[in-house]
Amino acid sequence: MPSSKTSTKPLLISAGVALAAITLGIVSWQATAPAEPGSAGSTAAAAPRTDPVAELKALARRESGDKLAVGRADAPVVLIEYSDFKCGYCGKFARDTEPELVKKYVADGTLRIEWRNFPIFGADSEAAARAAWAAGQQDRFEAFHAAAYADGSKEKGFAEPRLVELAREAGVPDLERFKADLAGEQAAAALKKDQEEGYRIGVTSTPSFLLNGRPIAGAQPLDTFTAAIARAKAEAAKQ
Repeated sequence: MPSSKTSTKPLLISAGVALAAITLGIVSWQATAPAEPGSAGSTAAAAPRTDPVAELKALARRESGDKLAVGRADAPVVLIEYSDFKCGYCGKFARDTEPELVKKYVADGTLRIEWRNFPIFGADSEAAARAAWAAGQQDRFEAFHAAAYADGSKEKGFAEPRLVELAREAGVPDLERFKADLAGEQAAAALKKDQEEGYRIGVTSTPSFLLNGRPIAGAQPLDTFTAAIARAKAEAAKQ
């Protein structure tokens, strides 16, 4: 993948890579990834001069009508995912890990997943992000997300005919409305909101995650997420 913003080796990210949380008064938080694929990762260590985890945790919107979220609004654990439909590692996470998290933790009320469209690979990425939002307006975001991240999908590009094809595959009922929403100001505004949030807290690559305010960098193995969810659930139970 081109561009310095890509997640070409998310499992080999140096422990020294810090993400700047500008809204926290230029407080930084450390995104730590495992040294080798398959090894257990850890979440961020907060800077001692403030509590960035609490501030980042507050980014969870917990809106019951959020079209780009699954799971109970009052779930004890919230995973915020910043992703790009052109990102190969985002696709790997969407295919290999996310369904397991939904099946195991969303279904029992433990986990809520909130998606943030964070396109960093140019016009195709932005078009796919707007299309995902448009599909969400007809309650088909999750299905569109799965179709767009299917193996081999990104190689076909995200020109409008392809996006309409994906919407049809995702079961979007009104394709004319989908096309209007895709090109509308609301889609652009929603995308801008997600992008500004990500850049404000220092997200520079995809996929990037916040799990109850603690960063996880890259498409980590399932065990990394299950361990982090267990810790976050236990912490939530003490509050």
